[in-house]
Amino acid sequence: MKLNNVSRISSAKRVVIKVGSSSITGENEKQLDLIVDLAVRLMQDKEVILVSSGAIATASPIIGLSAKPEDLATSQALASIGQARLMSRYEASLARYGKLPGQVLLTVDNLSDATSAANALGALERLIELDVLPIINENDSVATQEIRFGDNDQLAAQVAALVQADLLILFSDIEALFTKPPTQPGAEPISVVPFDGSLDGVEIEGSSTGYGTGGALTKVAAARLATASGTGVILTATKNAVDLDTKPHTHTWFEPKA
Repeated sequence: MKLNNVSRISSAKRVVIKVGSSSITGENEKQLDLIVDLAVRLMQDKEVILVSSGAIATASPIIGLSAKPEDLATSQALASIGQARLMSRYEASLARYGKLPGQVLLTVDNLSDATSAANALGALERLIELDVLPIINENDSVATQEIRFGDNDQLAAQVAALVQADLLILFSDIEALFTKPPTQPGAEPISVVPFDGSLDGVEIEGSSTGYGTGGALTKVAAARLATASGTGVILTATKNAVDLDTKPHTHTWFEPKA
């Protein structure tokens, strides 16, 4: 059987899903329901954890900001406001299925200290046992510029390593990693990246625009981290969440370490 996203998802028992700010806020806010739909479908026979950005992007229009703030204090304040609103959106979406979200806010210290990491793991596994969807975000209200994950792609990779996930799904604005920026002529999707395989000659873009802190560069770095801990990684477009578990889609598969 030719492996595709359907077979790769089907064979996984513990899955981490990561979605970014631009995928579930603003003009794309309706896609949050697609992510929840997918998570609930997978929860039927899998253990699922969601890592979701979007707090700052959710709060900004509420207080009249049209761009991401530059200063740390405003970002932290927006994260505080927006996290509550973001979780209420997830709560309403999950209520369609009679399920609850469990909010988990993490800092670098939580995962770099063995005792704190063990406590975080215990909380996540108990939420899963309770049939609750754990929803993780960085604790931006207290994190400093110097001690941060930097982006939720890295956070998702570290969570995948912590919980020993079989699969990490990185949702993006684009369908796959391309040989060059997909807006350029001749760009071709890369279907498989072998573990520790070279990407020499591949032109990878850095940070994206708007509220997102990542781009293809951060996703590749996160995929490298996750695969080194034995987690396979699917990189694909958020819109594909509608039937990613039942229909083949263009994506990039990062092979895990054996």
